[in-house]
Amino acid sequence: MTDVSGMVDGAPRVWLRLEGALLLLLAVSAYAALDGPWLWFGILFFAPDLSFAGYLAGPRAGAQVYNAAHSLAGPWLLALAGVAGAGVWLLPAAALWAGHVGFDRMLGYGLKYPSAFVDTHLGRIGNAGRGGEVSR
Repeated sequence: MTDVSGMVDGAPRVWLRLEGALLLLLAVSAYAALDGPWLWFGILFFAPDLSFAGYLAGPRAGAQVYNAAHSLAGPWLLALAGVAGAGVWLLPAAALWAGHVGFDRMLGYGLKYPSAFVDTHLGRIGNAGRGGEVSR
């Protein structure tokens, strides 16, 4: 079994999940205020989850690809590019991406450890998070 001593538990985990919910709310509000097309929202909201494909190369590579797509660094850089003149259309895309990150955090899906997909900074997910064994 994986050492989970570095994973968040208890009240801090609840706060981090609440923070994710608030990020989702803020991002959807920003998307609406920026007049982002709702068709894009419906189609692209789960686009960061395409990073799951990184796990085809193994858990270490999968965690790196997943974390790159599920960190707030990407949306921040995209928003900065939009503000710097690359195109204001990048701002709703950045809000959409940040909203996805908030949604995942709200549900308890954190950044991944290279040991296994179920090992996240917010604790183990799925049956593994409830004490069940996960085959790797």
